[in-house]
Amino acid sequence: MKGNVSLFVFSAIFFAIVSSPIYAYEAIHGPTETIYYDKTKTFDGYNMFGGGGKAWLLDMEGEVVHTWNGGRTPRLLNNGNEFDADRKGFIEKNWDGEVVWQYTEKRDNYSPHHDWVRIFNKKLNAWTTMYIANKSISHEQAIAAGADPKLKRSFDGSQMDAIVEVDMDGNIVWEWWFFDHMIQDVDPTKANYVGKGKTIADYPGRHNINIPGRPLNRDYFHCNSMDYNAELDQVVTNSVQGEFWVVDHGNTFIPGDPEGSIALAAGPKGDFLYRWGDPARYGQGDPPSMRTDWTEATTGHKQIGGSHDIQWIKPGLPGAGNFLIFNNGQSLSERTPQSYIFEINGFLDANKKNTGNYVNPPDAGYFVWEQPREISRDTHKRPKNMSNQVVWTFSTISNMNFFSHIGSGAQRLPNGNTMICAMTEGHIFEVTREGECVWEYINPIIRDDKGSRAVKIFDDWKPMTNAVFRAYRYAADHPAFKGKDLKPMGKITDIFKASGPPRQRGDGEKGKAKGKAKGKK
Repeated sequence: MKGNVSLFVFSAIFFAIVSSPIYAYEAIHGPTETIYYDKTKTFDGYNMFGGGGKAWLLDMEGEVVHTWNGGRTPRLLNNGNEFDADRKGFIEKNWDGEVVWQYTEKRDNYSPHHDWVRIFNKKLNAWTTMYIANKSISHEQAIAAGADPKLKRSFDGSQMDAIVEVDMDGNIVWEWWFFDHMIQDVDPTKANYVGKGKTIADYPGRHNINIPGRPLNRDYFHCNSMDYNAELDQVVTNSVQGEFWVVDHGNTFIPGDPEGSIALAAGPKGDFLYRWGDPARYGQGDPPSMRTDWTEATTGHKQIGGSHDIQWIKPGLPGAGNFLIFNNGQSLSERTPQSYIFEINGFLDANKKNTGNYVNPPDAGYFVWEQPREISRDTHKRPKNMSNQVVWTFSTISNMNFFSHIGSGAQRLPNGNTMICAMTEGHIFEVTREGECVWEYINPIIRDDKGSRAVKIFDDWKPMTNAVFRAYRYAADHPAFKGKDLKPMGKITDIFKASGPPRQRGDGEKGKAKGKAKGKK
C-alpha cells in the first residue's frame, strides 16, 4: 500500500485537479471519435470497448486495428484471448474469433450480470473464473433471516448477489453470498439477532437486512463490479447504492472440497473484512439529509453513490494496492451533482498512517472538503465530509464536462495517468495525476429505434444513445498483440455497417457460436 498522504498534500492535489479543466465541453452539436491527443503525455497503446455488436480495438488516433463479434463488455486476458459476456455466461475467443472456452450458468435461481474476472487460483494451481450473480430468496428464507414481518409483504422474488467461482471445466469450486452475512435487530428469536445491549453498529462485518426504507426486493444490492487481489487472496465487489466490500477468498477456500468451501464462505470467516462508502448503513455515520428549509442538503458521511468499477490498482502501477472506483455521484444529495474518480487506501488511520491492515473508515475519520471561494461561488458546490482514506481524486470544475449517472469505469496506467470511461455520453479520456486531459474520444456508435449506426457528429440525442459501459487501454507489448497484424483499417465511422431496429422480446438467437462450453452444476 502507499504511505501517508498528509491533509496538506491531499488538499493541494485535489485543488490542482479541480482547477485543471478537461478539454471536453457541453455541446449540442459536436464531433465524435478522437478529438484530442497529446502524444507527449499519454500512455500509448490500444483501446478496447464494445458497441454495435462488436468488440473494437483502436489505436490512439481512433483507427480500428481489430474487431470481434459480441461486444457486451469485452476485455483481453493475459493469455491474449478476448473475454466477453454471453447471454447467461461468459465466452472466451482467440484472435480470430474462434470460441476456445465458454461457460453458461444453468441453475434457475442464479442470474449472472455485470462483471467477472479470470484469476489464477494458487490453491488449485489452475485458472478459474469468478462472476457476480443474483441468487433468489424465498419468503420463508427471508423471514428466517430476520426480515421484518411487520412490513406485511411477500419477499418472494427477492434476490441478493453472490460471487461464484468456476474452474475451466465449468465446475463450481467456491461461492460467497451476501444473504449468509445478514444481521438484524427486529427479531430476538433469530440466530442473527444483534444480541442484548448491542446494535447494528456493532457489526460492520455484516449487513442489516432491515435497512429503513429498503425492504428486500429483486436485485437488492445491484452489484456492478468486482475484482480479485492475488497477493491478499481477497475479493472486492461494489454496489450501485454506494458501498464496496472486501471478503476473504483464501481462508474460505478448500481445494478439492467445494461444499466445504461454500460452507466456510457462508460462516464468520466470510464476513466483510472491510467496507467503504456509506457508514450510515451500519450505524456508524450520518446519511445524506435535507436541511429544514428544503433548499440545501448535506452528503453526511456518504462518500460514493451510483458507483462502478471497483478494483485494486495492479502491482507495478502507481498507487499499487489502493482501491480505484468510479464515483458516479448519484444519491449523494449534492446541490451540484457530478462524477468523480476516487483512489482509496483502506490501511490508513486517522493520522494518515499506513497500518498494514484494514481500518474501519469511520475510525480513520474525515475532513471537510470545500472548493476555493472563487470556484464555489459559480459551481454552488457545498462543503462535505471526505474520508481520510481518500488519497487522490479527479473531477472537473464544471460538472457538465464530466458526468455519468450510470455505468462507467477507470483504469490506472503505467505512467501514472488514469483512463476514464463515462458511460452516459460514450466519453472516454485520459488524465494525468495533476488532472490534465491528454487524450479524448467520443464513441460514434449510436443506437435508437432505427437501429445502430456510426456518426461523425453527435447531436442532442437522449443519454445512453452512444453508451460505453467500460473501456480499457492495453500496452503495445500485450501478449495478444505478439505477431499480429495491427495495421489501421480506418475509423469506426468509415467501416461500421448500420444494423436494423433492435430485436423485440421473444426473437430467437441466431448464429450463436459453438465452442467448448462446459457449464456444470
